Amino acid sequence: MTPLERVGLAVFHRIEPERAHALSLTALRRGLVPLPGRLTSSRLATDLDGLSLPNPVGLAAGYDKNAVALGPLMRAGFGFLEVGAATPRPQPGNPRPRLFRLIEDRAAINRFGFNNDGMEAIRARLAARPAGVPVGLNLGANKDSPDRAADFATVLRACGAHVDFATVNVSSPNTEKLRDLQGHEALAALLAGVMAARAELSRPVPVFLKIAPDLTDAEIDDIAAVALEAGVSGIVATNTTLARTGLKSAGAGQAGGLSGAPLFARSTRVLARLSAATGGQLPLIGVGGVGSAEEAYAKIRAGASALQLYTALVYGGMSLVGDIVEGLDRLLARDGFAHVSEAVGTGRKDWE
Repeated sequence: MTPLERVGLAVFHRIEPERAHALSLTALRRGLVPLPGRLTSSRLATDLDGLSLPNPVGLAAGYDKNAVALGPLMRAGFGFLEVGAATPRPQPGNPRPRLFRLIEDRAAINRFGFNNDGMEAIRARLAARPAGVPVGLNLGANKDSPDRAADFATVLRACGAHVDFATVNVSSPNTEKLRDLQGHEALAALLAGVMAARAELSRPVPVFLKIAPDLTDAEIDDIAAVALEAGVSGIVATNTTLARTGLKSAGAGQAGGLSGAPLFARSTRVLARLSAATGGQLPLIGVGGVGSAEEAYAKIRAGASALQLYTALVYGGMSLVGDIVEGLDRLLARDGFAHVSEAVGTGRKDWE
């Protein structure tokens, strides 16, 4: 982290979190953030179900909800980006305040509730995006929708022509009863609708499923079976957690989903269980608590073919992306791996 970036983060941390979030997007759009450009190597270039990634380190959904800073983010060193979640109709989300920094824990709690500009506005921005790294869209459902399961397919039909992949998000804890859609029958029906919508696209894109970290082993195994049967392209593990174990910060009691460093172990255990349950038949994307090259490497070794981060940027700045990508390359070289794919799952038993 540069001295200037350290000063900038200190200033942002004095500003209300959601306002600081918006200002960071503005700073990116105005070219005020130094960006390294494309980062890759022969060890890191990754094929993710047909997606050509310069490196396996991606941006998780939630940072650029409305796809307003795609150009700068493509130059930030990420191997791929995910925007959204997008819902059919615009919605304001839950009342503010709804984002809380847990500085002592290097974490955050949010209860946004799928606030976004709606699929039409987001589709227009995706259609006008510059060329660069692959961009995906996190699919969501309107809070007051009479058929939430159908909303996911609706967003995919509207935006699918302008993205490189899509993620079905049934795991946000901030829309009431949304996680109920992770049950066997409900999830199978929802995915069938989404895959039918995918088949209608002129260029069918990979569809990933994002799951919660607050699942039993039996539930994880069941979701893996449903995902395999539905023919999805992979699973994203995991979303935020409702758990609050071991937190130190004053805001730990806030309602919402917890992300950041405290989520790392929980999400990585789910990832490893999924890796075992799917037997390497589906690529997995590891998310939750990644804040260093070592943690990125741990996700890979637990079974992830790629990974994503977001909350760590609040504490490490955008330069953290380059640090993780370059550090991951060094760790792979240290351990004798000629390519990142060779390391996938090699440490899974450490988490089982």
